[in-house]
Amino acid sequence: MDTLKKLVASFYNDCLTVNETTNTNEVLEKLLSDNFQSINAKETKGKAQLIGQIAGFWKLMPDMKWEIKDMVQEGNQVVVRSEFSASPKGNFMGMELDGSKSFKTMAMDMHTIENGQIKTVYHIEEWTTAIAQLKS
Repeated sequence: MDTLKKLVASFYNDCLTVNETTNTNEVLEKLLSDNFQSINAKETKGKAQLIGQIAGFWKLMPDMKWEIKDMVQEGNQVVVRSEFSASPKGNFMGMELDGSKSFKTMAMDMHTIENGQIKTVYHIEEWTTAIAQLKS
């Protein structure tokens, strides 16, 4: 696997997937550039915001798992199609959940890497699919 793909894979395997060995703050500090931006149709988040969000996800979804299904590199950009799943415990998307219901859905992300760090990620997740599964 190419160096840039390995770097991006670490984001999914070590930071988005809850595990017992990773200190996400330390890994994300190294993986993300200081001027990092996480961009979707609604908003742009900086490095500190994303690190805080992921820490919150780990607490809310202690079984969260992200699986890379496809990864394509073109120059310094890596595009990932992934599936992710979890059983939220607490307030999630306006629903009070106890961990007894789970979801599995898909995401598409385009990462730009500069100087050995992720500078930007444009992303879209199928949250409506997750919500529908949790409501059923």
